[in-house]
Amino acid sequence: QVQLVESGGGSVQAGGSLRLSCADAGYTGSRRCMGWFRQAPGKEREGVATLYTGDRSTLYGDSVKGRFTIYLDNSENRLYLQMNSLKPEDTAMYYCAATLPYSGGYCVPSPHPYHYWGQGTQVTVSS
Repeated sequence: QVQLVESGGGSVQAGGSLRLSCADAGYTGSRRCMGWFRQAPGKEREGVATLYTGDRSTLYGDSVKGRFTIYLDNSENRLYLQMNSLKPEDTAMYYCAATLPYSGGYCVPSPHPYHYWGQGTQVTVSS
């Protein structure tokens, strides 16, 4: 059974870096979309970055392009989000998510198609 567990959040000053990790102990190797989403207090959950495990193609939200990198380590069954040049507006709870097995190849950066979610890890960026 898919079970997503995030780690790596914390507090950092503006301009700093963090790397988030998402472990999936139940991953069977089927092709699917995986992604990182975030939600700040009083705001809707938004897509940060997505990755298709079939070809490792990626999509990023406009606000993080050029600063964040999503990647997958198959040997560890882990999804990572490297966050550089962090800004106070990046402060949010960050969630790892995965779809059911999917062969389409396009991973929309919207929460709706994602079936599995982790509990989240807090990222706080101070100015």
